Amino acid sequence: MIEPPKIYCLDANVLIQAWQKYYSINLCPNYWDLLNELGERRKIFIPEIVKDEIVSKEDDLTKWLKASKIPIEKIDDIVISKWHEIQDANHLHKFLVDNTKNRSLADPWLIAHSMKLKATVVTKESKVTDPSSKKIRIPNVCENMNVTCIDDFEFLEDIGIRFEAFFENNLL
Repeated sequence: MIEPPKIYCLDANVLIQAWQKYYSINLCPNYWDLLNELGERRKIFIPEIVKDEIVSKEDDLTKWLKASKIPIEKIDDIVISKWHEIQDANHLHKFLVDNTKNRSLADPWLIAHSMKLKATVVTKESKVTDPSSKKIRIPNVCENMNVTCIDDFEFLEDIGIRFEAFFENNLL
């Protein structure tokens, strides 16, 4: 049996941290070209609620995302059903959303979209391993829901991307 091609659902933090830190557009424009190409080939997507989280702050990343070719997935009845599955599967899943700080509102939807499309979640979050903690993160819920979850470096490795150095002005 032939496996369907892998598809990846990107968390906001993957784009935000890459933009602000290690893959800034000035330092690594190829990374952003790669994301556009992967979006055009429908290998990656972001849920609309993740897009909304990013574009709520009008900055250069917002401008890039609005012009990008990354597909934006809207919430539909299937995604709503998957969201309910997540909530019903474990009482701790309600802690995935941090209402007190109005953060992480997109997290359960990210997983619900991934469940619908059988996608791999790509996030910068790490799994909470302390059994007494009430904190729960995307990787914990993904594990509970049998959804593959990786970080952005694993994502690059998984799709076979390797960056090579290029030196302007022959500095070496």
